[in-house]
Amino acid sequence: LDVSMDTWSYFHTCLVSIWLHRFYIYSAVAFGISLWIVIQFTTTRTKRKKSHGNPSSPEVTADKLGNGCAPPQVQEVHVAGVKIFYGSQTGTAKRFAKTLAEAVTSLNLPVEVINMGDYDPEDGLAEETSSRNICVFLVATYTEGQPPESAAWFCKWLEEAANDFRVGKSFLHGLRYAVFGLGNSAYVDHYNTVGRRMDRWLWMLSASRIMTRAEGDCNVTQSKHGSIEADFEAWKTKFLTRLQVLCKGEKKPCSGKCKKGKCNSSGKQSKESSDHEHGTSEHETTEAEELFESSSEEEAGGTDSVIDVEDLGNIMGHMKKAKVLLLEGVWNGTGIHNPAHGSAHCGFTFKAIFLPGGYKLIGSHSGVKLCRWTKSMLRGRGGCYKHTFYGIESHRCMEATPSLACANKCVFCWRHHTNPVGTEWRWKMDQPEVILQEAIEKHQNMIKQFKGVSGVKAARLEEALAVKHCALSLVGEPIMYPHINRFVRLLHQHGISTFLVTNAQFPEEIRRLEPVTQLYVSVDASTKESLRRIDRPLFKDFWQRFLDSLKALAEKQQRTVYRLTLVKAWNVDEVKAYADLISLGKPDFIEVKGVTYCGESSASSLTMANVPWHGEVVSFVQELARLLPDYGIACEHEHSNCLLMAHSKFQVDGEWRTWIDYSRFQELVREHERSGGSRTFTAAEYTARTPPWALFGARERGFDPSDVRFQRRSKARDISGC
Repeated sequence: LDVSMDTWSYFHTCLVSIWLHRFYIYSAVAFGISLWIVIQFTTTRTKRKKSHGNPSSPEVTADKLGNGCAPPQVQEVHVAGVKIFYGSQTGTAKRFAKTLAEAVTSLNLPVEVINMGDYDPEDGLAEETSSRNICVFLVATYTEGQPPESAAWFCKWLEEAANDFRVGKSFLHGLRYAVFGLGNSAYVDHYNTVGRRMDRWLWMLSASRIMTRAEGDCNVTQSKHGSIEADFEAWKTKFLTRLQVLCKGEKKPCSGKCKKGKCNSSGKQSKESSDHEHGTSEHETTEAEELFESSSEEEAGGTDSVIDVEDLGNIMGHMKKAKVLLLEGVWNGTGIHNPAHGSAHCGFTFKAIFLPGGYKLIGSHSGVKLCRWTKSMLRGRGGCYKHTFYGIESHRCMEATPSLACANKCVFCWRHHTNPVGTEWRWKMDQPEVILQEAIEKHQNMIKQFKGVSGVKAARLEEALAVKHCALSLVGEPIMYPHINRFVRLLHQHGISTFLVTNAQFPEEIRRLEPVTQLYVSVDASTKESLRRIDRPLFKDFWQRFLDSLKALAEKQQRTVYRLTLVKAWNVDEVKAYADLISLGKPDFIEVKGVTYCGESSASSLTMANVPWHGEVVSFVQELARLLPDYGIACEHEHSNCLLMAHSKFQVDGEWRTWIDYSRFQELVREHERSGGSRTFTAAEYTARTPPWALFGARERGFDPSDVRFQRRSKARDISGC
């Protein structure tokens, strides 16, 4: 027993000692684990260094077989291939493209050479954002700074996408690219302008440069390396080196300092701003730079220069003055304030704002622009909601306005308030004959640019040259134009139907307006306070004008439409108040559309959160229909997030007749004019049956089955709609 007690006493003493010194024991264990980790890390790192330092090692030899230079053990493929796009007039760019393709092939990378004339950028470039390909653009500058014929559509689309508010600025985010421009410095004013503009437009759409833009010069006396071929070879060597680095996973986007659309090579200071201010020619600017790493972006002189918001710093003083004068309606082409005479508000600043967005300005106060639905229908990819609701042919529709000025500053304005505003006409007036002639000519010229474009249907292209419809809703307030009736009559005399939109601030002008095919009034809110917040009208008596405009609409005998734009958290809860306004104006039709988000702007606080889902728009319309027993839900165009309610008088024998008999309308309006206005006619006299696919609840959801629906493979970024 004594032995047992001694043994227990011994163990008890040891346990107590361990417990009392447990901190030292824990520390020793932790030190041992840490030491083991350090040894393992050091050993692994040493092995890696030895492996990289021995090029004959089997592992390294195997590494070089994957992806041109990427190790096979790295699962991620950094460069999937190279696509070389060329736009050539004489064949030089094409020859360079093939030479570059052979060099890329030697790196064990897939390569594809593409003629820009055979490529649809609208469909293809978006897919390159996730393809991990490197896109190379070899493009020449042709006569007067224009792209070669084969690259005209490619450049046109890229310019419009870069400057269109409706296209997201991250549309090409993820696309990696390099640009090599071909030009002749003997043509000082237009040297390599196409390559420079293409580089800028790609950057504006959030594509990433992999290296600085390069320029080749056909003028051997000015060429950096003695010839354009030598310039190309020097750039090609740099490109291949850069490509190999990218294959290994190096992510540095560019060797230069890229910001604000300018790609300046390292160690060089761009003199662009000061040269532009002092009128220095672009050629003189580029002489101070290394030719094949040019940083000059602007074309000196001329009104066709591309001017971005980022580049307006040099003329900000003029811009501020111009904005004040535009608001007052007294800006002219030379910037002279002359209240004694009507002023043309289409001067330098105005062009700088509108031209990059694809607008074609007419005279001093009008404009025309090609609608994206026109382009869509040319390719057989479906028409706009007016095609679904009223049977217009979208590819034959001209979007125009005789007045770029407006009396409202709506929060959802997709022009971001770049147009002038005013409450009365104070500008130099162009004659309607001149406006119409130029509008048709400019529209036809834009249509002709689609000749040879991939996917465009030849028959529709031919039809599109003959304008059949005119949407007077481009921008501004068309009814402000003092000669609006003459302009409308001219359109009808040319066999063109008229869809005129007004913002309900000019009731007397609505009353004086002669018959149009369809007259719209924008009803953006149903109460005085919400209208003030959403439309931000300039008139102090805006609410009374608004109500009087609706009453004036009720007096019209031809087709009338309320256009409701739903803005989430702003006006979607005003169903009962909307119903009261409908009873005031008694429109034939009610279009209800979700607001279109037009991108960020200091002029508006709207975000994507304010855009209602299509299901929410449907619910709103169904609730509104319950409050309006004389109206029913007739049509739907899901793509535009839009529905149409129609008065029951347009439902004959159980069938909706929302479509328009355009030939019959032209007959009626001619009789009206010949009679001096005594022969009147009503909306019921030129209706047509609505096809089943256009009806609400149809399986097609408003998409014409005679066309083919196009779905992008990558995530859609185009949030536009009309």
